[in-house]
Amino acid sequence: MTYQPTDLAGKRILLTGGTTGIGRATLARLAAADARIVTCGRHQDALNDALAQAGGDVAGIAADVATTDGIDALFTAVDDTLGGIDMLVACAALGAEPIDAMDDPDWRYVVDTNLSAYLACAKHAMVRMEASGGGHLLFVGSISTEIKAVGESVYAATKAGVQAFAETLRKEVAERNIKVSVIQPGSVDTDMQQCSPDEKRAAVANGEMLVAEEIAEAIVFTLTRSATCDVVNLRIEPLVQKTS
Repeated sequence: MTYQPTDLAGKRILLTGGTTGIGRATLARLAAADARIVTCGRHQDALNDALAQAGGDVAGIAADVATTDGIDALFTAVDDTLGGIDMLVACAALGAEPIDAMDDPDWRYVVDTNLSAYLACAKHAMVRMEASGGGHLLFVGSISTEIKAVGESVYAATKAGVQAFAETLRKEVAERNIKVSVIQPGSVDTDMQQCSPDEKRAAVANGEMLVAEEIAEAIVFTLTRSATCDVVNLRIEPLVQKTS
């Protein structure tokens, strides 16, 4: 048989968190591949800027995926704009302090953004994918689930939840022609990093941090494998990754 990669041209893709960091780089890369995309972010100005820079067949709404109303509005936009969904790229996420340094509403909001929203988006997407014969769910996780660094108790818990959910869900939906993949980035130059732009540039130059485009490229690689190939877990990190 001849290897046939998946062409993203015309694919209907929902990308959450497309206004900053990895999500924004992924939006540009998917648009360049001629996909049809709906994305979201919490702030309208950032959303407008991301859509303008991406070009292509892209649309978006200002929505908070940590809320039920935000998820409902997002999938209404998917239905109205795309008429269905072939691929979900769940990328929206927030950093967090240690659990004892956060007020209860704050850490719960991180959990809702980083974990609950992924589950909700997957459920909504699966219903639509099954109706059209299949699809691909891709979740952006983190190597924090492996390294368990001091100070990342809340963040690591959310990303470990995404990992366990995805690996289990894959077994539940494979026979429905739905792929499930996780990308596990290491340290990346995004807004989530609590250091100065100069420090980020130095870290990238020293191989201690990746640029967001590296992860976007990994996402595109995963989405473009053949119909019978599922990249279950792809860990990508800088050459000199801090592991503790």
